[in-house]
Amino acid sequence: MEARLANIDKLKRKYAPTIEKTLAFLEDVREKLASVENAGERRAALEKERVKLAAAYEAAAQGLTRARGEAARKLEKRVESELAALAMERTAFRVRMEPAAWSEAGADRIDFLVSPNVGEEPRPLDKVASGGEISRLALALKSCVAQTGRGKPKGASRTLVFDEVDAGIGGAAAETVGRRLKQLAATHQVLCVTHLPQIAAFADHHYSVEKREVKGRTVAEIEELAGEARTREIGRMLSGQKVTPEALKHAERLIRSLKE
Repeated sequence: MEARLANIDKLKRKYAPTIEKTLAFLEDVREKLASVENAGERRAALEKERVKLAAAYEAAAQGLTRARGEAARKLEKRVESELAALAMERTAFRVRMEPAAWSEAGADRIDFLVSPNVGEEPRPLDKVASGGEISRLALALKSCVAQTGRGKPKGASRTLVFDEVDAGIGGAAAETVGRRLKQLAATHQVLCVTHLPQIAAFADHHYSVEKREVKGRTVAEIEELAGEARTREIGRMLSGQKVTPEALKHAERLIRSLKE
């Protein structure tokens, strides 16, 4: 009897892996057969779930579209108000919203349109705006959205570069541009290329960039200006290549007044 039991145990050990594989195969076949037999029910259930999810997405997308539309109208007014202070008071700014393919960002396509001149239809920025106008439009947009209502930074800080932002302006408009740049610099790193003293005087760091010829090649040199060197450069920007005592005094007053 013991020999017979030992033989049975030996057979179990020998064929156990095969039996396990056979049972696993049988279970897999059963599942596939059930899947085929219930394919119609599964398809109907999946279609029902798809319709449910699509309706939920569409409702959320429509809510987002409405919120964007309200925000767009507010942004248009705020940007036009900013542009008026930046010597672009006759510029119309519009936010165009069009249906778009569904995505994680909603179902809207957003375009910024601008009309620098009265009577012209607003068109995409790159079709009508000059380099200086685009810089001021970017400045107006960033000034409107850079901060929340409580003055706290909104979103991650970025490096913003403004080139030719002073094109075609001067006087009070230039000072307004400088103040807007100064406000942005509180929450972002702002780099600005300018030829106007009213803007340069607002900078926390002032650099002079010059080109000159060295051994038959043109090289650019950059120098940080501070103290008397900065006052002298502001004076040069005020008076031209010849810096007069009056220009230096004016530069000192300008730097001092803009820090107050």
